[in-house]
Amino acid sequence: MSKLLSISIDVTKLDKSRFYEGKNGAKYCSLDVWVDDEPDKYGRDASVSESLTKDERDAGTKKNYVGSGKKLYGWGEGGSSARKPANKPAPVDPVQEEVPF
Repeated sequence: MSKLLSISIDVTKLDKSRFYEGKNGAKYCSLDVWVDDEPDKYGRDASVSESLTKDERDAGTKKNYVGSGKKLYGWGEGGSSARKPANKPAPVDPVQEEVPF
């Protein structure tokens, strides 16, 4: 089952020295997205940080948090901020519905 997570990133917080070029010449920045079981006080379920190398993790380098996100779809009943499908009105039985004239 697919799941949808919407994230927003403050690009001004990205460390441009971490950008790298791919095979096709495109520029990339590796990011980590952490999805929490419960939303924080602002209703956010996820946080986004720049990826650290193994050496940086081993050295205890502090993460650079650059954004946050919310669960939108497919997270089940456990996600308090997960959007539920809109309630559809019950079908109208034309025989039982009164005509207003």
